[in-house]
Amino acid sequence: MGRFVSNVFGFVCFMVGCAQVLNNWYSLWFGSENGFVRVGGSLGAMSKLNLDTLKKGIATILEGSKERPRKFLETIELQIGLKDYDTTRDKRFAGTIKLPSVPRPRMKICVLGDAVHCEQAQRANIPFKSVEDLKKLNKNKKLVKKLAQSFDGFLASQVLIPQIPRLLGPGLNKAGKFPTLVTHSDNLEGKVTDMRSAVKFQLKKVLCMGVAIGNVGMTADEMRMNSLMAINFLVSLLKKNWNNVRRLHIKSTMGKPVTVYG
Repeated sequence: MGRFVSNVFGFVCFMVGCAQVLNNWYSLWFGSENGFVRVGGSLGAMSKLNLDTLKKGIATILEGSKERPRKFLETIELQIGLKDYDTTRDKRFAGTIKLPSVPRPRMKICVLGDAVHCEQAQRANIPFKSVEDLKKLNKNKKLVKKLAQSFDGFLASQVLIPQIPRLLGPGLNKAGKFPTLVTHSDNLEGKVTDMRSAVKFQLKKVLCMGVAIGNVGMTADEMRMNSLMAINFLVSLLKKNWNNVRRLHIKSTMGKPVTVYG
């Protein structure tokens, strides 16, 4: 009996510990104090991003899209200006993060698949190309370039990934659209959703960049969650964190930019 009580007590302590860890994690990403967003476990590492400013900026963007509705779904972009970065000497960062809500639901994805994946793509109404389709391009640069321009991203079956350079040459890689691996154990529609949810931050030769973090069809809360996660991830990539951020704007496709930091 004593051993049973001891085991129960140990289990309860374990669950309490898990709850504390989850609570700390939530506070790390989404907690706020005095209107500021935390990006560290202590107030000493507090973000310089004001949560109220972010909320007002999102509200302005969403209200503006309703006042002048467009015939297409406007994307909301995070526009970033950096400082104190020497792109010729400092290491250029690159990182990808999956956001909670899909920012680009109409992003066009093509599956370069084997027989199994082509059949799955056909059933799910996802554009696809078989090995035979790729062979017909005959590594023609113009045709491969046209294929790359026709889609925003590609998925490729595991057996096809090593064959891509031989079948298509370097065209997809040069366009920055080398296919993402998909296996038979993956859910094909889920992988497409993952690609539409992912945003990539990559520093090139200039100190400004823009990434899609939402669209005007999302709620204010969905936009806030996406914005916080994207901004926190960006800051984690920077050499001096917030000291490398000059200015942050959010902007819809046809709207005016709204400053949320700087």
